[in-house]
This record gives sequence, C-alpha cells and structure tokens, in this order.
Amino acid sequence: MAQKTTSRPAAHLQSSAAEEPKQPVIRAMQAEIRKAVSGKDEVIYKVILAILAGGHILLEDMPGVGKTTLALAISRTLSLSCKRIQFTPDVLPTDVVGFNMYHKESDQFSFREGAAFCNLLLADEINRTSSKTQSALLELMEEGAVTIDGVSHTLPRLHIVIATQNPITCVGTQRLPESQLDRFLVRLSIGYPGSAAEIELLKAREAHNPMEDVRKIADADILLAMREKVNAVFVSDTLYEYVVALTNATRNHGAIRLGVSPRGSLALLQMAKASAFAQGRDFLLPDDIVFVAQDVFCHRLLMQGSAADASALAVQAVQDILDSTPLPWTD
Repeated sequence: MAQKTTSRPAAHLQSSAAEEPKQPVIRAMQAEIRKAVSGKDEVIYKVILAILAGGHILLEDMPGVGKTTLALAISRTLSLSCKRIQFTPDVLPTDVVGFNMYHKESDQFSFREGAAFCNLLLADEINRTSSKTQSALLELMEEGAVTIDGVSHTLPRLHIVIATQNPITCVGTQRLPESQLDRFLVRLSIGYPGSAAEIELLKAREAHNPMEDVRKIADADILLAMREKVNAVFVSDTLYEYVVALTNATRNHGAIRLGVSPRGSLALLQMAKASAFAQGRDFLLPDDIVFVAQDVFCHRLLMQGSAADASALAVQAVQDILDSTPLPWTD
C-alpha cells in the first residue's frame, strides 16, 4: 500500500475504529456490561480497550452516573479479584499499599497487604483524599510493586486501577497532581444517560439489581493473551511519526502551558493498537489513533487560563491539533 500525507480533518477518520468490535470476546464483554450500564456503549468500549492496552483508567463525572457500577461490572465480566477503597480525607497511604506489623511474641515484623493487592483496584472518589495518600498510588501504578521499609512487594501480574473522581467544582475535592494524572492511560466521562436509557434503568431496578445478571466472559489468562496480541499489532514508521507529531504539537500550542510527555506518546500508541486489535486487525490505521487521542491527551495537558475552563479548552486544543496535523493515508 502506498502511503501519503493529507490535510483531511481528523474528525472524518474515526468511523472504522468506532464500529462494533470484530473480536467475539470483546463483543460478549460489552453485552454483559450493558446489563448494568445501559446507553453508554462507547465508554464501555473504551474502558475495555484501555484494559487490553494494559493501562489504568480515570472515570471523571458527577456523582450517581454509574462510575462505580461500570467498574464493578467489568470485574465480574473478567472474573478478577477486586477490592474497593473509598477515598476520604482520613484514608492513609498504608491502607492502600500495606504496612509491616510488629509481633511482640516472635520479635519479628510481617507484611500486611493493603487494598492494592488484587487484580482490579477500584479507587472511589480519589480526589477526596490527601495528596500523600494519592501519591501512594504512583509507584504501584507505574511499577506494579510497592516498597515498604526498603522491601519491594510485587503486585499480581494483571493489575488494573480504575479510579473515579468528581469534578473539582464539587465540595471537598482537590485536583490530582500532574504526575499522577499522567499515570492514567485514559480519562473518560460517562455523562448522564439518555431518556430511553434512564427509563430502562428505572424498570430494570424495580425487581432486582441488574449487576446480578452480569456473567463471566473471560479471565486473567484470556486477558493477558489478548494483551500479547495487542502488543504484536504492526505499526508503520509513518504512523510512529504521526503519533510524535501530535505529541509535539501539544508542546507548541498557544493555549497549552504544559504539553504531553513521552509517556503520553506511548499511551496513545498502545491505546490505538488495542483499537486495531478489537477491530480484528493486526496493523494500525490512522483511524485508531484519532479515535482515542482525546481520551489519552486531554487529562495530560496543563492549559493556559482559568482552571474552571481547563477541560473544555483541552478538548478544543486537541481537536485543533488533530485537524491541523498532516496525517498518513493509505490507498
């Protein structure tokens, strides 16, 4: 295939990446999660992509729209060991990572695991706790291990953090530091359901909890096998150049004070490869990159101007970059 550069707006390239996934396992996962979270197919799809890409997920939205429900439905669908920690101002770092307990009888210490020692950690309302406790997540999200008193303790090989947070305008919330935001592969927003989906939700809750209907579709071994296939997706040199061009554009945009780091470039590429795999391809297309760019980039940007407008400004800036950056096209 010949490749060339085009100035065609990126908004026109998302169609094939946003289609119903071709992988049967992913379609089955979506169907099960829909039982508990209706009317949010794209969010469900992107959460699955982030898990396939091996990243952590930040769900940001108003209370009561289903952030926790979505995370719990995923844990049931994948049959993962799941622990939930409700972050409040009095939660300590040791609650997350664990601590060494002294036993007087034996004059020895033993390690007591914190909530992080599981396959899926649901960190609920992460921006309501102290900065010190938030920082306790940094090492385990990046390294897959925690260090207590100089001794490293390895987390399970399959380890995912799904954190929820309310907008910073909510009472009692505080912004996560940039270093921690950068650890999340994507930031997603569920949003309010449409009228039909909300009616369906009300009817479903009359008799029983729909979460009880969510069945196991895959397990840790299947998920890890799919991750290996994601890693094996072929990326042409032209698409490597396109990813770097997008990242560089965030560092030179007038509305952006702090652009995307190299970790962000890696995140965009990995998330795009997961999109290609889900669509049944073993090679990357520009569509895959454009489809996930907003979700990967926006929370990594530090914008000029007021914090109140930062989210909307970031979305507009990334869209401007996507529309103005020449991209590869295939004949």
